[in-house]
Amino acid sequence: MNGTGALQLTDWRRRVGELYAVTRTACATDPEGGHALWRSGRDALFRDHPQSPLAPGDPLRDTGLPYWPYDPALRFELPLLPAAGDAELGLPTGADGTTTLRPAGRVRLPAPVEAAVGVWWLAQYAGGLFLPLRDGTSGTTSYGGGRYLLDTAKGADLGGGDGALVVDLNFLYHPSCRYDAAWQCPLAPAGNVVGAPVRAGERLG
Repeated sequence: MNGTGALQLTDWRRRVGELYAVTRTACATDPEGGHALWRSGRDALFRDHPQSPLAPGDPLRDTGLPYWPYDPALRFELPLLPAAGDAELGLPTGADGTTTLRPAGRVRLPAPVEAAVGVWWLAQYAGGLFLPLRDGTSGTTSYGGGRYLLDTAKGADLGGGDGALVVDLNFLYHPSCRYDAAWQCPLAPAGNVVGAPVRAGERLG
């Protein structure tokens, strides 16, 4: 990556972090309004930023990314439970090599999901919590490889209290590789696959 590309990617990550910061503040009093703010910010990045994974002529630049309507019943603050094991995972990410995940814990998602899923620590970068999810909509109305909820190494952080995480399924989003194969994305491992359909967050058109 040349210097221009490195600066652009740094700016992309900076803007994502700033967007989540203002979103967390807004969600403290108005989660649905905070979600609308987040959607608007993502649409602006995907439309205008030089690091957008959308091709220049992609109609989503004009229409915005599609989502299910916000459902307040799918926002939770959940305790971080002990991990189910201590085995690391190495997920292939194409030319980038392998992303190493270390178990950080798990959260038990209430109804309608009714499943415990892993929360991982990314060994790359400076570390960060990572919570991907592949659910019953994957491959039909959402990306087949699953979606991300938390990726704190890149600023995607919904907050939480002492020993807990805000898990708002309305903030599930497609990784960039859903739009452009040049982006390499670690996909949801087996412990983050659930059968229940989660009709919330970003969806296919």
